[in-house]
Amino acid sequence: MTDDVNAAVPRPVRVSAAWSWRLLLLAAALAVLFWVLAVLKTVIVPVAIALLVTIVLTPLVQWLQRRARLPRAAASGAALLSLLAVIGLLIGLAGSSIASGITELWQEAGEGIGKVTAWLAQGPLHLSTTQVDDYMSRIGSSISKDSGGLVSGALSVTTTVGHVAAGTLIAIFCTFFFLLDGRAIWAWVVGLLPLGAREPVHQAGRRALVTLGAYTRTQILVAFVDAVGIGVGAAVLRVPLALPLGIIVFVGSFIPIVGAVLTGSIAILVALVAQGPAAAAFMLVVVLVVQQLEGHVLQPFLMGHAVSMHPVAVLLVVATGSLVAGVVGALFAVPVAAVLNTVVLYLHGHDKFPALGDHDHVRIRGQVPIAEEELA
Repeated sequence: MTDDVNAAVPRPVRVSAAWSWRLLLLAAALAVLFWVLAVLKTVIVPVAIALLVTIVLTPLVQWLQRRARLPRAAASGAALLSLLAVIGLLIGLAGSSIASGITELWQEAGEGIGKVTAWLAQGPLHLSTTQVDDYMSRIGSSISKDSGGLVSGALSVTTTVGHVAAGTLIAIFCTFFFLLDGRAIWAWVVGLLPLGAREPVHQAGRRALVTLGAYTRTQILVAFVDAVGIGVGAAVLRVPLALPLGIIVFVGSFIPIVGAVLTGSIAILVALVAQGPAAAAFMLVVVLVVQQLEGHVLQPFLMGHAVSMHPVAVLLVVATGSLVAGVVGALFAVPVAAVLNTVVLYLHGHDKFPALGDHDHVRIRGQVPIAEEELA
């Protein structure tokens, strides 16, 4: 009876059905994985950031060990404290610039709103002063009615600040120990796997680390170019808060392609409010020039070489990551995709980094150590 049924069902239908239930199981597994990641994001995101920071600081730690003859722990602590000092200096400079320029910008914003109101009354819309005032009063009453929502939003912000503080402490703690004892931590993770899977996973992990390092260094360079270009352009045009705008662009540029566009739009908006349409037009030209440099030179050549992904693939990955996990997804989408690409290719026999070889083996307790190389 079963043979008769199988014979009656065309082979393409049977193959499609077999693929369908397997794909449904994979989709269910991915859904559970995303749910777990969403629940544990307060821990997972800081650990991921710590891993990226570790890759950036590892050369500095090795240099301090070689040149300054510092122990590993002292070199790791010095490198981490140096990074925190640089971040604190940038925050201090940005905060000072904002404190000195926000009053002027607020006054100019008020004048800008007055100009817009006058344009609505005298421009092609021909709105009367009474209508404009009525619209403004409606906006004010709407804000008053939503005061409860504003309070709940403030509480939500307070919770978010708490999560950010906790995540920052986790990231700092993990970064120090990744720098100090990253090799032993990796060996412990690999040691949890079945014996036959340890060596392939270790070799794939080495190549994934190279890919992640190339992505991180390249993205820092791209973000620096974007920040300098837009920040200097804003300073030349005498746009207020040029330094904070440059820092915002630098941070936003870690979301490939999309981030610099959004943060550049903030610079254009500030120029419009502070200096009027002419300055905003010039600022738009600056942003477009920087974006063309990134899109046609930096991203295709540097980023494409670093992660071996076409710019179209980078854009689609960023869009998918943002849809799945918002800003965090957009931030980590490209490095995760690049690492997965490297690992899957290696496990299928396509080694992107044959020069690494397979002579380095992970040290696991109970086994004879073969190599002593540090995780880099």
